Amino acid sequence: MNLFDVYPLYDLNPVSAQGCTITDDKGVEYLDLYGGHAVISVGHSHPHYMQRIGDQLKKIGFYSNSVQNPMQAELAKKLGELSGYQDYNLFLCNSGAEANENALKLASFITGKKRIVAFEKSFHGRTSAAVAVTDNPKIIAPINDVHDRVILPLNNMDALQKALSTGEVAAVLIEGIQGVGGCRVPSPDFMQAASRLCKEMNVLFILDEIQSGYGRSGKFFAHQYAGIQPDVITVAKGMGNGFPIGGVLVAPDYKPWHGMLGTTFGGNYLACAAGLAVLEIMELEHLVENAYTVGGFMIKELTTFSQIKEVRGKGLMIGLEFDEPVVALRKKLLFEEKIFTGVTGTHVIRILPPLSLSQKEASRFLETFSRVLKNM
Repeated sequence: MNLFDVYPLYDLNPVSAQGCTITDDKGVEYLDLYGGHAVISVGHSHPHYMQRIGDQLKKIGFYSNSVQNPMQAELAKKLGELSGYQDYNLFLCNSGAEANENALKLASFITGKKRIVAFEKSFHGRTSAAVAVTDNPKIIAPINDVHDRVILPLNNMDALQKALSTGEVAAVLIEGIQGVGGCRVPSPDFMQAASRLCKEMNVLFILDEIQSGYGRSGKFFAHQYAGIQPDVITVAKGMGNGFPIGGVLVAPDYKPWHGMLGTTFGGNYLACAAGLAVLEIMELEHLVENAYTVGGFMIKELTTFSQIKEVRGKGLMIGLEFDEPVVALRKKLLFEEKIFTGVTGTHVIRILPPLSLSQKEASRFLETFSRVLKNM
């Protein structure tokens, strides 16, 4: 049997990693400024993270959600404390797509409606409803293209008011910062107005913080820059530092009933151990504050690079848009300078390092990047 060939792969085989450094099978070290799509939050192979999972595996790794698992409640309590959402409730699942899928299902249950409003350049996952509200027709199969959704321009309040005036909308789904969309930040004014309008219209306001959450923006959640509290928040990527886990944070106004949502693997012992380890490390090492400081330093410096058309983002979620395609630039950084970065579309480089990135590592990248741009 061969692998189903859906990923374009670089000829590179990582075999170990530590902190913000990846080592390949030839012993070459790379600076990781991408974190495997913003997944690595507390750094590769953190000793506390590895010990937490290893110790749990020696006890019990999995059983179903038909029995007590106090680790789930412990994780919910810790997440509430660090995020500022102590009064919300947590549903645990396995991925960002699953988190969004359950958030949309929850909104439909609560409102009795099925239309979802999302935004241009959005990305919410690849499962049925999540991909239907993603602004990319290429990855929407005919079986997905049956969901009732409206895709609007970002930051356009008139368009949102018109969409909600029909009375048929169950939820508005928006990313705290658009990830695949190129690190575009919704304006605080738009977020505040959208939040108020949703409350007036009895529409759930859902924040997709799968990539922008868990401290990446320099606040625990990116939407906290706008000073709002959404009805539902979805999380995943940085939540487990590479262990599959996702979650849906639900405002206390909305009450569950048994069987409303469900999952086989969500909230298992190992996932909870990984999730708790991440939060413990974030708190102990002040990683949210580090993302704010180091990310702010990088953004300030990058705005002085004349070759960059636009610098977008917050904290350690940074998008660099160029007038020319960036494929060659990314390859040069990876294969010649040994620095991992990401891309979105054809013209944007994405910087999504572990939140533990040091000022020294950031400066190394800035110096290298400046030299590479001057020589291209």
